[in-house]
Amino acid sequence: MGIKYSNKINKIRTFALSLIFIGFIVMYGGIFFRSSVWLMTVFMLLGLLCIVASTGVYFWIGMLSTKAVQVTCPTCQKQTKMLGRVDMCMYCNEPLTLDRSLEGKEFDEKYNRKKQKES
Repeated sequence: MGIKYSNKINKIRTFALSLIFIGFIVMYGGIFFRSSVWLMTVFMLLGLLCIVASTGVYFWIGMLSTKAVQVTCPTCQKQTKMLGRVDMCMYCNEPLTLDRSLEGKEFDEKYNRKKQKES
């Protein structure tokens, strides 16, 4: 079975959402150390830092999303946002590219890297 690709914007949003849940879990972990005020405070602050980091990631992807190129997916006919040379449709996971030299080639996220190793 091949690698499961998804849209870059959705990947980053999923990461930000996971940071929120990690922050809550770390904060709840602090409850087990109620007897030690310092240890509980450390856990609470680490959880808060995860949630603040998630807010930063959401802000960053929001700004990046406003600059993304909007294209119409040829398969589902919906408007989707594209980051980089190749990306996937947000709705149907159809490989998309704006680079004519990559049309017809198998989808690979390595095409988005600036320096590619010649094989």
